[in-house]
Amino acid sequence: MSQYDALKETAYEANMQLPKLGLVLFTFGNVSVADRSKNVFAIKPSGVPYEDLSPEKMVILDFDMTILEGSLRPSSDTKTHAVLYKNWPSVNSIVHTHSTYATAWAQSQLDIPILGTTHADHTTTDIPCAPPMSDEMIQHDYETETGHQIIQCFKDRQLDPKETEMMLVGNHAPFTWGSTAHKAVYNAAVLEEVAKMAYLSLQINPAAPRLKETLIKKHYERKHGDGAYYGQ
Repeated sequence: MSQYDALKETAYEANMQLPKLGLVLFTFGNVSVADRSKNVFAIKPSGVPYEDLSPEKMVILDFDMTILEGSLRPSSDTKTHAVLYKNWPSVNSIVHTHSTYATAWAQSQLDIPILGTTHADHTTTDIPCAPPMSDEMIQHDYETETGHQIIQCFKDRQLDPKETEMMLVGNHAPFTWGSTAHKAVYNAAVLEEVAKMAYLSLQINPAAPRLKETLIKKHYERKHGDGAYYGQ
């Protein structure tokens, strides 16, 4: 028995949701889950097919990238996750995929505009796309700098990661996060669906207008506001 068994199980189950939800092909994605009481996180091992995963194969690291448990190399994106955990204490789980529609928006270097109420149910802003990193950042420490690029995007846009739990990295792909593994994976699925809806809407009407502020406010606050009344 290990003190990290429960964390490994949670991370394993979250990772296994990605192929079930159609968010990954082959090994194109990963989920990490943090235990803030121990200042550690569990993440998928690098390049291991989902059908070969097990809770025991999850890798445990601290936020400084020291491997505490696990015989396999952690995901190649682990440094990005570590940067986000160190800088955003409200985040307890992070998901990275290359889901088709969200990645297409990232490759286009465009924000996903808030066109409808499905989008507004989850955030009040366009889903931001961080610009591609500079050559210097790429050559320095690519995965670490990816984390800094995400954080800088949120600072520049004056966005709160507790309110906007999803984003795109230009020319790369989406990242989502949440207070729990379930919420982070949920956000990854929502982001892909919203990206698909926005793409199709703009195919039907390239001049489709942004959702008006009264509808944005209504739909977000009925789920997240002080007087929220959606659900049981």
